[in-house]
Amino acid sequence: MPRRRILALAAIGTAAGLFSGLFGVGGGVVMVPLLVLWLGYGDREATGTSLAAIVVIATAATLTHGAYGNVRLTEGLLVGVPAIGGVLAGTWLQQRIEPRKVRLLFAALLVVSAVELLT
Repeated sequence: MPRRRILALAAIGTAAGLFSGLFGVGGGVVMVPLLVLWLGYGDREATGTSLAAIVVIATAATLTHGAYGNVRLTEGLLVGVPAIGGVLAGTWLQQRIEPRKVRLLFAALLVVSAVELLT
C-alpha cells in the first residue's frame, strides 16, 4: 500500500477518533465522506470500512469515557442491542437503493442535524 494512502487513512482515523471522543460521532459523519472524497471508495465500501473501524474506536472511547464516569452501561445496552435489528434492516435497504440516493439521504440527514443543532 502506498505511503500516501496509509497517511490519508491515518489522518481519517485520527479525525474520526477526535470527533468520536468529542461528540460521540466519527464513523458515518467523518470517515465515510472522507473515504469517498479523499480515497475514492465506493459508498458501500466506505460504509463497511467505517463500521469495521468503529468497533475499535467505540471500544477505546467507551473505556476512556468510562474512566471519567460518563458511561451508563445499562442504557447503552438498551439502545445498542435493539440497534442490531436496525443495522440489519439498514444494510439490507442500502444494498437495494441506488448509491447516489443513499448519499443524498445522508447529506439531507447531516443538513437537518446541523440546522437542529444551530437552533
